[in-house]
Amino acid sequence: MIVSVIEGPEQGQKIEWKDRESLTIGRGSSNDLGLSDQIVSRRHARIESHGDGLQLLDLGSSYGTRLNGAPLESPSPLRPGDLIELGHTRIQIGDSAVNAVQGNASAKEESVANAAPSSVAHSNASTSAPPAPPLPPPSPPSPPPSPPRVPPAPDQAAEFAMVETLYTERMMALKREVHEEILSRQNSNRGVVDFKDAANRRALEHTLDEVLKEVRHRIPGQLDFDTFRQALLDELVDFGPLSPLIRDEGITEIMVNGPECVFVERHGRITRTPLRFFDNRHLLAIIGRIVEPLGRRVDESSPMVDARLPDGSRVNAIVAPLALDGHSVTIRKFMKDKLTSADLIERFGSMTQAMADCLAEAVRAKQNILVSGGTGSGKTTLLNILSLNIPDGERIVTIEDSAELKLHHPNLVRLETRPANIEGKGQVGIRELVRNSLRMRPDRIIVGECRGSEAIDMLQAMNTGHDGSLTTVHANSTRDALMRLENMVMMAGFDLPSVAIREQISSAIQIIVQQQRLPDGSRKVMEITEITGRESDTILSQPIFEFIQSGYEEGKITGKFVATGNRPNFITTLKDKGDLQIDEAIFRPEGMAE
Repeated sequence: MIVSVIEGPEQGQKIEWKDRESLTIGRGSSNDLGLSDQIVSRRHARIESHGDGLQLLDLGSSYGTRLNGAPLESPSPLRPGDLIELGHTRIQIGDSAVNAVQGNASAKEESVANAAPSSVAHSNASTSAPPAPPLPPPSPPSPPPSPPRVPPAPDQAAEFAMVETLYTERMMALKREVHEEILSRQNSNRGVVDFKDAANRRALEHTLDEVLKEVRHRIPGQLDFDTFRQALLDELVDFGPLSPLIRDEGITEIMVNGPECVFVERHGRITRTPLRFFDNRHLLAIIGRIVEPLGRRVDESSPMVDARLPDGSRVNAIVAPLALDGHSVTIRKFMKDKLTSADLIERFGSMTQAMADCLAEAVRAKQNILVSGGTGSGKTTLLNILSLNIPDGERIVTIEDSAELKLHHPNLVRLETRPANIEGKGQVGIRELVRNSLRMRPDRIIVGECRGSEAIDMLQAMNTGHDGSLTTVHANSTRDALMRLENMVMMAGFDLPSVAIREQISSAIQIIVQQQRLPDGSRKVMEITEITGRESDTILSQPIFEFIQSGYEEGKITGKFVATGNRPNFITTLKDKGDLQIDEAIFRPEGMAE
């Protein structure tokens, strides 16, 4: 016997039966006959030895199996020439004489006309019964003729395209019903279990498939069965409605404003999605699932929490009674692939090669760098990229509220703050970690963000032998960044005059990089500025590079990056040492002769 695909994406594929006991057919390479037809289930059907011949079984597929044009309702014997239909794929059973691949529709119809009767006739006919009349051409498969194409891999963005159907009132009620039934069966049979365990997860998926068989007739035809199954699996072992958004690499921010209001940012644009949760209790359970592995909690007594996802994405949650319209969650996603300066230059147009070379040389020259910008402007991303230029022979200590930096350095220590426990004790803040880091023999200290009294400790570290340190601050301009640093030092409670604070700042910070997210959603390095000293009560600075906006065309901001003609002081220092690795011409304004 030969099993041959005569119509579908795998047309022409053949498998010889030989000494097989069985042959599974389904979507994906895990089957003996793997298909890419999106209507075909992952394990759709099986051909197995039965007595002196073969029989065909449906394995609980979403849209069923047809044998010679009739629905397969029970295991049925197979004969040479029989035609099996799975979605848009047709498979013929035959020997070498009758199993030639048919190249056109008429040849296929002829093969069906000569095929044996339907599966029901196979099981009931006797040897003396007259032959059944020829069957008409196979009818089209039961699912809609143009079903939504959802890739089998759950991390594809196309999964998000079907949420309109998935989150209707009818489907939300069905999801809740199936979800509760699965949990009931799992708990009644095995007690409370950890579904993250591989064996428990397999058992869970088996229970899920059993329940889905019972409700399959209630699933709308336009909704892909596997998408519905994945949504239920997300509810049980992942982050529920948030999971497809987290998997979608095109989304950079997820904003949940209560159980029925979910927004996302994609390519700098914020749009509302049809995703929603059952209720506030459901949303709170998903928040708990995010924060509990980190040893954190969120409830009425502790209604605010910062956390991170397994991939490093930053999570902030605030719940009722502080959030009046329902629990709120904000997730700042980070790209799986580590970005480089080339990505900022070529893919995003955030800066030029000259600016990247200048910053790389500043890091190598151990300049203390402050990255300034508003929320979502790309400060952490730039901090990651700058860290790539730190030599391998140096020891780095990173300090963050929620670990977001992704540094790949051989001598790296990562520190993270700890909130107070349920008794209000045990809190460890950034300031304590900065102080402790000074005893860890760091060459450079990287503070994820200065937002309070830790600024004084960071400035003192930069002034006492930890050159080349980096940090970020929220500010709308270079001058605002300096003012914020001064205000944060005052928050430490020291009665210092402004002149002393500004002296500390001017001697600690050498380079300020101003980032901004523009109205069109793009993120750009608006200015690279060098701090040159202090005169009286004023901190002196000079811009090195700037972005000059020229207009707004077709929804995009236009402009260009320019060199101001100012050459940073560290360039002279490196040149005097004979260690300058960039061309000084990058600091020359366009059109200026040497």
